[in-house]
Amino acid sequence: MNFVLQPWQLFFAILAGWVNQRQQATIDYQWTENQVLRELLGKKRILLNDDQRRRLAVKGKILGRKLLEQLATIVTPDTILRWHRQLIAEKWDYSDQRQRQPGRPPTAPAVVELVVKLARENPTWGYDRIQGALANLGHEISDTTVANILKKHGIEPAAERRRKTSWRAFIKAHWDVLASIDFTTVEVWSTGGLVTYYLLFVMKVATRQVQFAGCTVHPDAAWMQQVARNLTDGLESFRGGTRYLLMD
Repeated sequence: MNFVLQPWQLFFAILAGWVNQRQQATIDYQWTENQVLRELLGKKRILLNDDQRRRLAVKGKILGRKLLEQLATIVTPDTILRWHRQLIAEKWDYSDQRQRQPGRPPTAPAVVELVVKLARENPTWGYDRIQGALANLGHEISDTTVANILKKHGIEPAAERRRKTSWRAFIKAHWDVLASIDFTTVEVWSTGGLVTYYLLFVMKVATRQVQFAGCTVHPDAAWMQQVARNLTDGLESFRGGTRYLLMD
């Protein structure tokens, strides 16, 4: 059976051949031009921006590895295909949306550190007391947030902390509001013989400030009550700022 081309079919066949020849000539010229540019650059590394890498990746993926091995001169085919894989991965990357999940933002690390510090230095402070102290410092958080922070750091509620606080922890926590009081003795000769005088001293632990509270040969309850009044009476009394008193 003989097949006869129609005039219009012959025309399109000739036109397709001419277009293909022109495209091949264009490709050959661009490949040669790239080769010349590559020779001029030598071994210098070509630095491409993100947009340039994206354009090469999109076009290179369409050509495929086989054609890229013949045409690519700036970078290797593996590099171009790797750029395309990264474009696909970025399309399905929702990490930025996960970071912007709805809800309350996390507590700042500096505030968390301050909550833990207040709890450890003040074993008697509960969640509300710590929350109030933070509010005075300009940090607005809820008592529930305080409870969650302490729980995360293994710090028990105030009631448990009071029962388990060591002596060393107590001294460290109350160092600035702590004072100690104690007697010393001195032997004095008198007409009646050797008499023992009891000298009472009070000291602020943090500053080592010492005050002589009095002396007597009979340190009974009435005398001690008067000493206590002397130490706590008036605006300039020794007691200022003192909350705890250590006695032997």
